[in-house]
Amino acid sequence: MAVPTSDQRKRRPFLLSLSLFLLVSALLALAFLFLDPSAQSLSVLSSRLTAPTTTLAPPAVVAGGAEAGESADATEKAEETASRPDDTAAAVNADAAAGEGGGSSESPRLDADKGAAATEGVADDDGGGGGDEPAAKVRWETCRPGRGVSSADYIPCLDNMRAIKALRSRRHMEHRERHCPVAPRPRCLVRVPSGYRSPVPWPRSRDMIWYNNVPHPKLVEYKKDQNWVTKSGDYLVFPGGGTQFKTGVTRYIQFIEQIMPTIQWGTHTKTVLDVGCGVASFGGYLLDRNVITMSFAPKDEHEAQIQFALERGIPAFLAVIGTQKLPFPDEAFDVVHCARCRVHWYANGGKPLLELNRVLRPGGYYIWSATPVYRQEKRDQDDWNAMVKLTKSICWRTVVKSEDSNGIGVVVYQKPASNSCYLERRTNEPPMCSKKDGPRFPWYAPLDTCISSSIEKSSWPLPWPERLNARYLNVPDDSSSTDEKFDVDTKYWKHAISEIYYNDFPVNWSSTRNVMDMNAGYGGFAAALVDKPLWVMNVVPVGQPDTLPVIFNRGLIGVYHDWCESFNTYPRTYDLLHMSYLLGSLTNRCDIMEVAAEIDRILRPDRWFVLRDTTEMIKKMRPVLKSLHYETVVVKQQFLVAKKGFWRSGK
Repeated sequence: MAVPTSDQRKRRPFLLSLSLFLLVSALLALAFLFLDPSAQSLSVLSSRLTAPTTTLAPPAVVAGGAEAGESADATEKAEETASRPDDTAAAVNADAAAGEGGGSSESPRLDADKGAAATEGVADDDGGGGGDEPAAKVRWETCRPGRGVSSADYIPCLDNMRAIKALRSRRHMEHRERHCPVAPRPRCLVRVPSGYRSPVPWPRSRDMIWYNNVPHPKLVEYKKDQNWVTKSGDYLVFPGGGTQFKTGVTRYIQFIEQIMPTIQWGTHTKTVLDVGCGVASFGGYLLDRNVITMSFAPKDEHEAQIQFALERGIPAFLAVIGTQKLPFPDEAFDVVHCARCRVHWYANGGKPLLELNRVLRPGGYYIWSATPVYRQEKRDQDDWNAMVKLTKSICWRTVVKSEDSNGIGVVVYQKPASNSCYLERRTNEPPMCSKKDGPRFPWYAPLDTCISSSIEKSSWPLPWPERLNARYLNVPDDSSSTDEKFDVDTKYWKHAISEIYYNDFPVNWSSTRNVMDMNAGYGGFAAALVDKPLWVMNVVPVGQPDTLPVIFNRGLIGVYHDWCESFNTYPRTYDLLHMSYLLGSLTNRCDIMEVAAEIDRILRPDRWFVLRDTTEMIKKMRPVLKSLHYETVVVKQQFLVAKKGFWRSGK
């Protein structure tokens, strides 16, 4: 072995010192990089740790994005700069197994996905940036609506017992109409029934639901001879019967098609209004024919019938034809249906039937199945004669009157497709509506005493599915700019749903059935979801551009509503609530706490609220949702996704 020279021995201490210096310097640099809390060093660290990776579960958050109205190209550019955390899959898989509050967990816990990028002070929980807002300090209390109202089924605008008791008359169903509490509006939380669990998934839910989710046995006994609903163990079972179709609604639907082939379910006829719908089996089975039905009934002695319908996953809405217009635009529905709906159409000067005429499309059909159609008792015949007189006065043509094999009768009327009959009447009674008859907008507006018609500019929509994406000019704002807005809206939502909502949102779409778009615009959000096994209630808020006629022309359904008041639905009836650029204008009129309380009332536990808005609005809403113990995450800087748990105040 060679013996080192004296020069080599002299250099050894220097080399050891140099090596030690370099090692210490490297350690200090790494310590500074990983421990320095400054925004700059954290951003460097984030860029090191968030390299793109393939995950086994939906990624929680993606940075970048496009504001409303920007082109799809702009959104795609933003997505190219997006990054996903390396540990997303591990975090998702670890949290997906953890249930919360006694309910099953069907999607990842949102707050636990670490490392997600966010900017402008809106940060994902544990994701860095120092801008994540803590939960707002709110003392939430449980709703106590008072005697006669179930605290688990509380609907503020329909259960205002003080206002109802003060009514001077109930003759025209005034007590079933909206009577919203004045300030202070409700900010309480509706309790969850004991034993509540995640709903039975669609399509099984059409035929059976958990009893404990809607624990109301009255209809089981009250309608036991009509096959509405039965109880079987832990379930409520819906055999598909009804007062007018005891042998099954499928045969009833086939009978209507048999006596009137021109109805063409699912192509010519797409939107139906079912008046006094019971548990909505008619609308539920029309879904097999690709027909979307708005089923409605009041909150009355037929306990929880609309709650049953929504728990089954069938579109339904609480309403009554009393003294005010229904919250639908003129000439909206292709067909209106009533099977023993207990409405006296000729009462009050014929106002109830004039309201049906208002919402029925020119050339559309009214299908009526009730005892006056086929029974010979004096009372029934008096009702029939009154109906004949009234339908003639508003130019409705009797298309067919027939009885099925069980002796149940059906009559089908058709609304005129032109104004010629109205102009040729011997007496102008009821008269045609004019501007002097008052406002046309159907929100807290009294029923008409006149015939509403704009036939001169109406035409029947294209067959489905072509009508979904066709432009229609017979809307309140029929300008070229409307066409452009329609196209932009359709294009944006088609891209956003397929590329962002499906890929980047921690939402379990397979368990999503009842969806509400709280600011629907032209219905582009719903149109982009049309191939999913779900349905969308499109809400056009009062004070926003009146685009609801466009939505109905597309073959979709919706209502008008003011979100400073409670919506006409039971608690826990929707799987996903979607709000796009509405919160700013809304909070100019009402408190954000009131809005959050209503969102919480409508939303099912273990389901999702999605807010698409500015950074400022997201920063305002996120702490409020956290105070409700929602799990939250921000996606692409402009989407707040929040998951409701089973938490209730005091528990």
